[in-house]
Amino acid sequence: MATLGTTTVTLLDLKRRLDKDDKVAGLIELMESTNEILEDMLWLECNQGTGHKTTVRTGLPTATWRLLNYGVPKSKSTTAQIMDTCGMLEAYAEVDKSLVDINNNAPAWRLSEDLAFIEAMNQQFAATLFYGNTATDPEKFVGFSPRYLTPSATTTDSGYNIINGGVATGQTDATSIFLVVWGANTVHGIYPQGTKAGLEVSDLGEQTLTDVDGGMYQGYRSHYKWDCGLTVRDWRYVVRIAGIDVANLCAKSSAADLCDLMIKAIGRVPNMHMGKAAFYMNGAVKTMLEIQERDDVSSGGGLNYCNVSGHPVLSFRGIPVRRCDGISLTTTGGEPDVNGETFGTP
Repeated sequence: MATLGTTTVTLLDLKRRLDKDDKVAGLIELMESTNEILEDMLWLECNQGTGHKTTVRTGLPTATWRLLNYGVPKSKSTTAQIMDTCGMLEAYAEVDKSLVDINNNAPAWRLSEDLAFIEAMNQQFAATLFYGNTATDPEKFVGFSPRYLTPSATTTDSGYNIINGGVATGQTDATSIFLVVWGANTVHGIYPQGTKAGLEVSDLGEQTLTDVDGGMYQGYRSHYKWDCGLTVRDWRYVVRIAGIDVANLCAKSSAADLCDLMIKAIGRVPNMHMGKAAFYMNGAVKTMLEIQERDDVSSGGGLNYCNVSGHPVLSFRGIPVRRCDGISLTTTGGEPDVNGETFGTP
């Protein structure tokens, strides 16, 4: 297998570089068509088999103005080593042999018939990317929410990058917006060593299948496997706007001002040029964002449309705004009750 070293690339790039026999090309294209995250997310091969050990910077060194004949005190940055692991996501797709035969057993047609299974994998991946927690679900990988769960006013704490969306204490219909700057030194996905982005597609051929009533019929079975994980190398390049009141997202005068919150999120990131940035939010929140700022789209305000891969994408101050329904609309789905917590200043 070709080695990409420390280069982070999208799944589409990996398909072009690694998949010379084009086995997973159609799968990746279908995944990207139903999962906007994959258009932004960058990937790096694990350096420890199915795990990735990385050095995370936890503090910066000090610099000193020096006088003539006076020295400079020693200083160094503070770091910590962490190990992120991959989870194994799998699905089996089955289709009636008669249907396949009618369509000349075309692999592309079978892949299109498997779209429901691919979509289920996409949804599972998205939910895990934001809420995965190996403490409660050891078979998954650690997502963003467990890493950004407790707000803090300390600028050297990852909780500083949690912004209060204003939900009332104890309210259960709350959601988050995430700003992520993808990059080799910031945040990226990981996949096991020696694999093609962790993706495998196996045609298991003709099988005797069973329907819901126990009846048997001949069909074809496919196996889809995706081993993947997440590394946050520099916590400063992820910002979570937590506790957005979903029920109150009805008008700008009575709801959270989404654009103001997103401006604050941008302000928490040290350098927006360190990688590929994008906002992620539930479809309901994205719709309300467009309603709140519909005038900006035509007047050249903060909200606009940009061309990404040949099609228009909503953007805020040049940053793509992506829809991800894997982001929960309830606190029971993994959203914290943040009201009353201590937050850093904008």
